Amino acid sequence: MNQLQSMRVFVKVSDLGSFVGASGALDLSTAVVTRHVADLEARLGTRLLNRTTRRLSLTESGATYLERVRHILADLESVEQMVVARNHEPVGTLRIVAPVVFGLHSLAPVVQSYAARYPDVVPDVTLADRHVDLVEEGFDVGILAARHMRSASIVTRRLTTGYMTVCATPEYLAQHGTPKRPEDLLRHSCLSRPAEQGGEERLFNGPDGEVRVRPTNAIAANNAEMLRQFALLGMGVAILPSYLIGRDLTAGRLVRLLDAYSLPPIEITIAYPSRLHLPAKVRTFIDHLVEHFQPDSAQARDSRSVAPVRVVAGVSGSDAPTAREIADDALENSRTTRRVTRVARARIAASSQF
Repeated sequence: MNQLQSMRVFVKVSDLGSFVGASGALDLSTAVVTRHVADLEARLGTRLLNRTTRRLSLTESGATYLERVRHILADLESVEQMVVARNHEPVGTLRIVAPVVFGLHSLAPVVQSYAARYPDVVPDVTLADRHVDLVEEGFDVGILAARHMRSASIVTRRLTTGYMTVCATPEYLAQHGTPKRPEDLLRHSCLSRPAEQGGEERLFNGPDGEVRVRPTNAIAANNAEMLRQFALLGMGVAILPSYLIGRDLTAGRLVRLLDAYSLPPIEITIAYPSRLHLPAKVRTFIDHLVEHFQPDSAQARDSRSVAPVRVVAGVSGSDAPTAREIADDALENSRTTRRVTRVARARIAASSQF
C-alpha cells in the first residue's frame, strides 16, 4: 500500500482512538484502515498500537513514530501548497534565452515592464546566438528564430517578424555609387556574417522573381552590432535587421537600398518546453510578450523602430555620420546593456546574429 496514505491513516486512527472512527473520517472501509496500520507495523517491524476490545493505545514506538510522522505530513502539505501557489501566482526565477542584438534592442523594455508588473519574479536572461535546447539547458522561455531551436519537444508560438534591410551610409554611396539591383552588390564592399552563419548566399524577391547573389565580404563579423558599426563608418554595404537600424534610417545616418527587392522575413518565435502544468511565471511572461509585440501597440512600433527611407539622388558626403556621432551611438548601446543587466541577471553567452 501507499506509505504516505498509511501514515495519514495511522495519524487519524491515533487521533480518534478507533479504527471505525478513522474509517468514517477518511471514507474508507474498516478493513482497509486496519490493513494500512498493519502494513506500517510490518514495514517497521514493531507494534505501533496496543489493541483491546475496548480501546486502542499507542506503544512507546507508536508515540515516537506518531510525533515524527505529524511533522513529515505537515511539511509535505506545506510543500504542496507552495508548489500550487507557484503554479497560480508568478514567483521565482524565470530563465529566458534570446538572440544577442534582439535582446539588447527589443527585449530590454519587455523585461523591465514585466519585472515591474510581477516583482516576485526574477528574470534571468541569457543572450545567445546559437542553437538552443530549452529542455536540456533548463530555460523556461526562449525568444528565438526557428533555425536556432533544437529540441523537437518544445511548444512554439509566433511572436513577431523580423526583416532584413540592405543599407549603407550616404558618404559610401557618394563615393561608390548606389546599387540598383542585387547583382550590383557583387561590385561593392559588403559587410556580412561569415559563410557558415548564413552570410554567403542571399535570396532576393523582386519585380522579376527570385534573384540569388553571393556578395564578396569586405569584412565578416559574427555580430550584427559590429556590422552596424562598420556600416556607420562607411566601410561598405550591410544587410542588417530592420529593428537594429531603424533609428539610423530615420536620422539619415544609413540609407535603405534595393527598395524594389525584399529578403526572406525571419519569424521570431516564443518557445517553451510544455503546455502541461505551465507555471504562472511562464504563462504571464508569454502573455506579456505577445501584448508588447502586438502590431498596433506603441511598444511594438518602438521595438521595431523601422521607418522606410528611400535613396535620394546626389546624396552628400556631409550627411555621413561623424566620429562623434558613432561614439555617441556606441555609448547609447552601452547604456542599454547596463539597463538590461539591472533588470535581469543577464548572461551574454555568444555573439552571432540572425
